[in-house]
Parts: sequence; structure tokens; C-alpha cells
Amino acid sequence: MKTLIREKRIAKEITQEQLSQRLKVSRQTIISLEKGKYKPSLVLAHKLAQLFECTIEDLFIFEGDENLNE
Repeated sequence: MKTLIREKRIAKEITQEQLSQRLKVSRQTIISLEKGKYKPSLVLAHKLAQLFECTIEDLFIFEGDENLNE
């Protein structure tokens, strides 16, 4: 799964540390999310979407077997 979290974070001029504090997660979680190595819970994905004022689908790009049609 690819994410646009890093791009959205940079556009809002928020550091990884600031984002982790706002979401009450570790900075390592933010790093893993940005690299697409961690699939967030629905609650965390929703919080990210709220923070970046977009939809969950705008943040996470599902590929391959993550989609219903493939």
C-alpha cells in the first residue's frame, strides 16, 4: 500500500514528531506509515484524513491483492 501521508505532512509544514504527538502515536509509527510498511487501524486512518482535510482514499493507494477486483 502506498500513502501520500508524507506529501500531505510536508505541505502542512508538520514534522514527523509533531504529527506523532497530535495523533498520540510514536514517531516510528509515522515513519512506517509514510513508507507504506504499516497498515493503520480505521480509527488512525480516519484521524489522519481529518487532520489533512481529505478522505481516507486520498491518503492510501491500494494496489494488487488489496483491491477487490484483483
